[in-house]
Amino acid sequence: MAENDGTKSDDNEAFVPDFDISRPTIARVYDALLGGKDNFAADREGAAAYVKYVPDAEGCARENRQALVKGVKYLAKQGIDQFLDVGAGLPTMENTHQAAQSVNPDAKVVYVDNDPIVLAHGRALLATDDSTTVVTADLRDPQSILDHEDVKAALDFTRPIGLMIVGLHMHFHDDEQPDEWVRVLLDACPAGSYLFITDFVDTGEPLQKGMEKAGLESLGNGWIRTPERITEHFLGLPLVEPGLDFLARWFPEEPDKEVPAAEELEPFQRILMAGIGYKA
Repeated sequence: MAENDGTKSDDNEAFVPDFDISRPTIARVYDALLGGKDNFAADREGAAAYVKYVPDAEGCARENRQALVKGVKYLAKQGIDQFLDVGAGLPTMENTHQAAQSVNPDAKVVYVDNDPIVLAHGRALLATDDSTTVVTADLRDPQSILDHEDVKAALDFTRPIGLMIVGLHMHFHDDEQPDEWVRVLLDACPAGSYLFITDFVDTGEPLQKGMEKAGLESLGNGWIRTPERITEHFLGLPLVEPGLDFLARWFPEEPDKEVPAAEELEPFQRILMAGIGYKA
């Protein structure tokens, strides 16, 4: 569970996050791969492990971030004006709230992460954007996310939600049954909602195995899965066009866009896949 409950402190109180900088975290290693500054020596060592096995690991991180922006803008253009971004990570590059609000300035975004440093940095967003909320919570306890008073205050679960589990499934082993955690969140979302996922894929290529080795070495997690298994993450929802695909070939706003064949992609571009499911 999270180290902090994510509730807002009194305006006159200084918020002091409780976090261990001696151990790498998903959010901070990702930040290091993206060239951010909100990370520590242990996180940079974790990022170096990824680069050791996947020399273009930074390119993978950037592509995942670009896919996030593509997916969010697509959802906003479908009329989604509420986003629940679970495993959001640290603010960096173009974020969910920026992508959504570039389409609809009134869009509301709730960021959820179990790293309390995300809350510490997210409070800067709260100071200037009343439509953005950041809470500390954990996907492993999905009901605690739904019951969090800041989540309930920000999102109206009688109206469609854009549920985002971007770059997170790979950090949980199938034995933990992460799909069941997501099911709790999805069940709380009404018809008209969407489920947006990116995940490490296993199509038998050596670099994909390298990404898994890097994750297990640096973070103790980071498993790859077949496209068929990733499709199961969508819990039976039909996928919007172009379905599940490598990030460099995935353009939900332009499903008929001419894209390179999978075999023409760079090896690092065949590590992550994305898809969006629709809840009718």
